[in-house]
Amino acid sequence: MAEVDEKVGFVEVVAIGVGGMVGGGIFAVLGLAVQLARGGAPLAFAIAGLVALLTTYSYAKLSVAFPSQGGTVAFLDSAFGPGIFAGSVNILLWLSYIVMLSLYSYAFGSYAATFLPSTWQSLGKHFFITISILGITGLNLANAKVVGRAEGWIVAIKIAILLVFVGIGIWGVDAQRLAPSNWAAPMPLVSGGFIIFLAYEGFELIANSAQDAKTPSRTLPRAYYSAVIFVIVLYVMVAIVTVGNLPIAQIVSARDYALAAAAKPFLGQAGFTLIAVAALLSTASAINATLYGAARLSYVIAADGELPQVLKKKIWDQPILGLLITAALTLLVANLFDLTSISTMGSSGFLLVFAIVNIANVHKAQKTQSRKWVPIVGAIACILALAALLWQTVSNEPLKILTLVVMIGLSVGIEILYWTISRRRAK
Repeated sequence: MAEVDEKVGFVEVVAIGVGGMVGGGIFAVLGLAVQLARGGAPLAFAIAGLVALLTTYSYAKLSVAFPSQGGTVAFLDSAFGPGIFAGSVNILLWLSYIVMLSLYSYAFGSYAATFLPSTWQSLGKHFFITISILGITGLNLANAKVVGRAEGWIVAIKIAILLVFVGIGIWGVDAQRLAPSNWAAPMPLVSGGFIIFLAYEGFELIANSAQDAKTPSRTLPRAYYSAVIFVIVLYVMVAIVTVGNLPIAQIVSARDYALAAAAKPFLGQAGFTLIAVAALLSTASAINATLYGAARLSYVIAADGELPQVLKKKIWDQPILGLLITAALTLLVANLFDLTSISTMGSSGFLLVFAIVNIANVHKAQKTQSRKWVPIVGAIACILALAALLWQTVSNEPLKILTLVVMIGLSVGIEILYWTISRRRAK
């Protein structure tokens, strides 16, 4: 997110939330959603969106009560105090952003590889994954945020292209393909919605702009709800057009670049190319924004005393060590894991973090002037969503549950190790 010199209004804050959510996730996970939910993919997106919408209540209330550029980190520290628990959740948030980066770079590589001959696409995908991460890390190291400066235009372009996709494609929808008889069974359909939950990740970035908003008590809640509701409608419409225009088997076979494939029936090869280019722009800008944000997150966690102070050191006004660690881990995850594993890790991480943010709002309900039952329902919804996702994973690919176990284990283990070493040095 670009820094601002003056107060921002409702439209600008909504743009931050929409730009954060429609960063690249929809380009990456649409095919996976259809593979799992079949003709019920639009419903799967709607269900996941409702869980995100419930959580926006807590974010809106906490953002007004605790305005800070620290966002989620500040909320957790205010509710639970700095320590092993808050620190572990904050590190989990950092790792979840790394997974998001991996998803964006995976999508970038998948769409870029469609311009290569079929025999080169598999190798080309990993080449472009690596180039996207290294190239944008280089931009950040050089303090040349070229992509960042164009972020507003890129958000406008990708939203416009998606609206054109929906506006033209809706006329060719075959309603029979969306009929309940073509839906997956209820549990796979619901869990399919939650494995792609990370497509809604990004609305929480509004919290980082809380200090810069005009009349925050009015602007922030309206902006949160408007951004999330707009994206829910957009995603559901995109899913309807995709499933309604292309047979499910073809969507699944083009899973990694499903949105471009879905444009071909009614926009031809030019439509395929247009969506592919939009995906490249979108995912490149998302990589840039998320990489910068994740590096800053490591700095904020260290500043709160929950990670080694070396992560606070800056070169050229950049938290260089956090940036390099983030980029290195992203390279590993994006190149070693498949789309399902990356989506499972990311969605699980954010569902768990959002559940805890809802609990934080319950804890601070008097300060935030919240109705306790709303964040309680939000926390339960996130936990049930996580349970459905884990059930689906254990039932079909049980070994992939290890990725989440490793993420949580690393978060807690790193924090316990840091606190143990810190106490020994303090003696």
